[in-house]
Amino acid sequence: MFRTLLRAVLVIIIVAAVAAFFIGYQFADRDDLGTPNAVGTTGTAVDVSTARDAGAEIAEKVAVGANAAQRIASSMALTAKIKSKMALDDTIKASQIDVDSAEGVVRLNGTVDSEAQRDRAVQLARETEGVTSVVDELKIR
Repeated sequence: MFRTLLRAVLVIIIVAAVAAFFIGYQFADRDDLGTPNAVGTTGTAVDVSTARDAGAEIAEKVAVGANAAQRIASSMALTAKIKSKMALDDTIKASQIDVDSAEGVVRLNGTVDSEAQRDRAVQLARETEGVTSVVDELKIR
């Protein structure tokens, strides 16, 4: 649910940035091709090509930010999936295990009561869709 909502927000931001860029481009003053200048809000002449370049640069930065936000959201969703699986499993104590993930790599920290609990925690993490590897740093009491 959270992942879907975050993706929708990111898509809206990207669409708004692209729309603003194209609207600015569409309504740019292009009547006089010899002098590509328009009057800005301060009353000074603004080079239209510079404004277009600035708009393209902003759109690129928005896209990079959206990609970073999506990676973070994906890692958060993966962590939540693993923690949920552990919480529903009666053989391990999920509250004593810290789960961190980044780009498909999952790190398990904390303490467990037995080797069987450790193996089960690692197994649950490995079985989760989107996990590429698991780093087991669990300690047995």
